[in-house]
Amino acid sequence: MEKKNEKHEKNEKYKAYEGHLLDKRYVLEHLIGVGGMAVVFRAKDVVLNNMTVAVKMLKEEAAADEVVVKRFRNEGKAQSTLNHPNIVRVFDVSVKGEIKYMVMEYVYGITLKNYLVGKKGPLSFDEIMSYGIQVLSALSQAHENMIIHRDIKPQNIMVLKNGQIKMMDFGIAKLPNTETVTVTDKAIGTVYYMSPEQARGKKVDIRTDVYSFGAMLYELCTGKTPFNGDSPCDILVKHITEKPVPPRSINSNVPVGLEQIILCCMSKSPDDRFDSAEELFGYMKEQAQNILINYYYQQKDYDKCAARAETVISEGKSGKPAIDSARFFLAQCRYDQKKYEECRKLVKEFTPIVEAASLKSRMAYLQAQLHRLNSEYEDAIRQFEL
Repeated sequence: MEKKNEKHEKNEKYKAYEGHLLDKRYVLEHLIGVGGMAVVFRAKDVVLNNMTVAVKMLKEEAAADEVVVKRFRNEGKAQSTLNHPNIVRVFDVSVKGEIKYMVMEYVYGITLKNYLVGKKGPLSFDEIMSYGIQVLSALSQAHENMIIHRDIKPQNIMVLKNGQIKMMDFGIAKLPNTETVTVTDKAIGTVYYMSPEQARGKKVDIRTDVYSFGAMLYELCTGKTPFNGDSPCDILVKHITEKPVPPRSINSNVPVGLEQIILCCMSKSPDDRFDSAEELFGYMKEQAQNILINYYYQQKDYDKCAARAETVISEGKSGKPAIDSARFFLAQCRYDQKKYEECRKLVKEFTPIVEAASLKSRMAYLQAQLHRLNSEYEDAIRQFEL
C-alpha cells in the first residue's frame, strides 16, 4: 500500500506540470506516461498552429546525471537524423535549462510488448510478418546512416490502430564517429534481447541489432523470451553460451521458414547471422509469401494456400525458386481438395518448368498419385461393367 501511495504521489508531482509552457512554445496538456528516467506529456506546439506533439521530459534525478543527459541528447540526435514512416520523429531537443526535454511526433497506440501481453500468447503469422518487415525497414535506414540501435525490443516498438509500427527510444544508440566514454556505456541494453557480444561488453556492429531482432521475433512467435533466469546475469550467460529452444518446439504453428530466420539471426557468432537489417529485410519480403503459403498448408487451409500461391505465380515478382514452390503448392492444394482434373493440368504444365530437383521429385510423386487414382477409377469401372 505504501509503494502504491508513493507511486501515486510521484505521478501527482509530474501532473502538476500540466498547463506549463516550455520555452514559450510547448504547452504541456496531459501526462500520458511515467518511466524510470523520464515522463511523457501530450502537448501543443503554439508556434506550429497548435500541432499535437509528445514531450519527453527527464525526471529531476535523471536530469542531474551527466551520463543520462548524454544518452538523452544521443537519442534526440539519432532520431532527428532519420526520416522514416516507421520511426518516431524528433523535432526538438533542449538540455540547457533545468528542464531537459525532447519534442517528438505524437503517436497514439500501445507498445508491442503490451499488445503481446494482451494477446496472452503468440501473435498471428500475418501480424508477425507485418511487424517484422516494418521494423527491418526502419532498422535498414538507421544502419544506412551508420546508427546502431542496440536496444531492439517490443517495449520500444509502438503499434498503431491501423497496424503500422513506430520504432522509438534510440537512447543507447551508437552514432557514427562516436566513442563510448564510460564502462557503463559498453554493456547496456535489455538482457532478454541482448546479443552475446553486447553482453560481453565488446565492440558491436549492426549485426547486434540483427540478433536482438531475432530474439524479439522469437517472443512474438512463442509468447516467451528466448532465455530466462533468476537474475540478469543468468540470462546474459545463456545468451553467450546456450542455444535457444527452437520456436517450433514451443509453438508447432510457427512455419519452418520463419524458425530458420529466427535461429539464423540468433547465431552466437555475428559472422553466421544476416549481414544487415537490409539483407534480412529483402529476404523476409522475398520469402514472406512463400512462408505464408507453407503456413496455410500446415494449417490445412487449402483455399488460402492456393489463393496465395496463385498470387505469387500471377504477379511474378518473387524469384524463380519462390514461384516454383508456389506452383507445387497450388498443384498439391488442388490434389488435397480432390480437384484431381485441375491438379492433372497443373502438374502437366508445371513439371517441365520447375528447376529444383526436390520440386521435380515432388511433382513426380503427385503425378504418380494421380495415376494411381486413375487406375483405381478404371478398375472400379471394369468391376461395375462385370
